[in-house]
Amino acid sequence: MVVKTYKTDNWTIEIDHDKCNGDSECIRVCPVEVFELVDGKSTAPKVEDCIECCACVDGCPTKAIKHSSC
Repeated sequence: MVVKTYKTDNWTIEIDHDKCNGDSECIRVCPVEVFELVDGKSTAPKVEDCIECCACVDGCPTKAIKHSSC
């Protein structure tokens, strides 16, 4: 299993690249543009901009995203 972890002092976003289908739904639903696609997989390079709304978790059709606040 390939899980990428993105952390701040307050929360963690984990993305399971085995589950991620690269459909960009997390990018579309995130109001602060935390996510981007790299090689067809979601990444969270702007994790520090996250406002903990959990839209990414709810919007991911393959349940590839976990957020410590959700």
